[in-house]
Amino acid sequence: MKKVFTTALVVAVCAGIAFGQVSSSTKKQTVGNSSKAKAKTTTNTGTRKTGSNTQRHPAEPVMVSVQGGTFTMGCTDEQGNDCLSDDEKPAHKVTISSFYIGKYEVTQAQWKLIMGSNPSEFKSDNLPVEMVSWTDAQEFIWRLNAATGKQYRLPTEAEWEYAARGGNKSQNYKYSGSHNLSNVDWFNDNSDDRPHPVGTKLANELGIHDMSGNVCEWCSDWFGIYSSSQQQDPMGASSGSARVYRGGSWGGSATHCRVSNRAYDAPSSRYYDLGFRLVLPL
Repeated sequence: MKKVFTTALVVAVCAGIAFGQVSSSTKKQTVGNSSKAKAKTTTNTGTRKTGSNTQRHPAEPVMVSVQGGTFTMGCTDEQGNDCLSDDEKPAHKVTISSFYIGKYEVTQAQWKLIMGSNPSEFKSDNLPVEMVSWTDAQEFIWRLNAATGKQYRLPTEAEWEYAARGGNKSQNYKYSGSHNLSNVDWFNDNSDDRPHPVGTKLANELGIHDMSGNVCEWCSDWFGIYSSSQQQDPMGASSGSARVYRGGSWGGSATHCRVSNRAYDAPSSRYYDLGFRLVLPL
C-alpha cells in the first residue's frame, strides 16, 4: 500500500480511509474516527484424525476447494478505466495449482483462541480480526499449525486473485462475485464506517465471502512489478520492503474493491481495515 500524508492523516490506498495505525517504521499513529470434507468437494472444514477419532481445532477456518486453472491476472477488460496505476499492468496469464482457501476472513474469535488476545479496534467475535500486521499473521499461522499439525499459510497474490475472480467458475465480474459491489461486500457506501460480521453478504462463484470488502487481506508475497510472460504458481518478488495485501474494505471506495486492485506496505503495518484469510495445500 502506498501511504499519502495529508494533515497528519494516513490515507490507506487499498481502503480509501483516512485513519488507522501506520507502520512502526513511520513512528506515527493517527487518530480516527462440515464434518470431515470429501476430497475435492466445495468445502473442507479442516478436520484432522488422531488415532480413531476425528478432531477439529476450534480455531480452524472453514475451507473452500479451489480447483486449479489458468486465468488472466491484472487489469482485464471488465475493470474498464478503473485500474488505478501501472501496478495492475500488464495483464498476464497465470496458471494456478489447486488449493483450499478460507471461506471467510479470519475472525476475532479464531484469533483469540490461538493468540489469547484481541488487537482489533472494532471488537466482536464474528468480525474479521484487524489491526494485525503481516508479521502478526505469521505468528498466528505458526501457532495454528503447531496446534493442528497442518500447513496453513497466507495465499500468494496470484492465488488470492484467482479465488476472488471465481477460479475456473469465473463469470468475469469486476468485484468478487458481482458487478454490483453492494450485493457482495461492505465498502464506504454501505458499511456505516465499520466492519461487519463475516459472510453476511453474498458469496462469489466459489462460495467465498468478503473478497471485495469488509477488510483488506494480507498475501504472502513481497510486492513486485508484473511480468508480461505467462507464469506458473508465481510467488511474487524474491525480496523487497513491502508485502502485498488485496481486496477492498469497509472504508474503501468501489474502485479500491475491484479484484485486480493491488496494495502493499511494510510487514509491520497495522490498520483498522486490514486482516487476512488462510489457504491450505490440497
